[in-house]
Amino acid sequence: MMSDIYRQFSEDCLLVASHNDGKVKEIAALLKPLKISIMSSKQLGLPEPIEDGKTFIDNAVLKARSACENSKLPSLADDSGLAVSALAGRPGIFSARWAETATGRNFQKAIYKVHREMGQSEDRSAEFICALALCWPDGHIECFQGKICGTIVWPPRGTTGFGYDPIFQAIGDNVTFSEIDPIEKQKKSHRAIAFNKMVDACFNLPDG
Repeated sequence: MMSDIYRQFSEDCLLVASHNDGKVKEIAALLKPLKISIMSSKQLGLPEPIEDGKTFIDNAVLKARSACENSKLPSLADDSGLAVSALAGRPGIFSARWAETATGRNFQKAIYKVHREMGQSEDRSAEFICALALCWPDGHIECFQGKICGTIVWPPRGTTGFGYDPIFQAIGDNVTFSEIDPIEKQKKSHRAIAFNKMVDACFNLPDG
């Protein structure tokens, strides 16, 4: 079985290494069946490390290790982003940085930057990618990745998502990730795919 080659998570508390409220909420919902206590880096006032990795996995590991070292708690970090084919995979690992402003992150700005840089390109294909790193206080780390393919739509649609969700429509859907029911999104998103891999590998689901 897959779980035989991965460390099993047996603790009763997990720190989500993120200051993004929308991301923390989505991760907490995905972790709810595991019946463990969830905290976030924002709740504990932990610093945000410099994300200077070259891949999503690199940055997830940086964030998980930093949170774990600062909290002494097992920590889970997500690094995710939008990779647009017409932009040679950008914004990619810089997805959050495209939203940076002097007063914080503004994803409306980032969404308009994607639209502006795509111009009149006929290639609207894109992927949402999510990397997860699960880190224990002794330094052991397990990593997982998921992705979902879709298209960039314009204008932005929907109000239930966050980040680039209003312009991303998964293949086979006729609604964006900001229009889809959050429960349905949790079943199919890039984050859900990565989480399912992690849960299968490292967690024993409670009965029911």
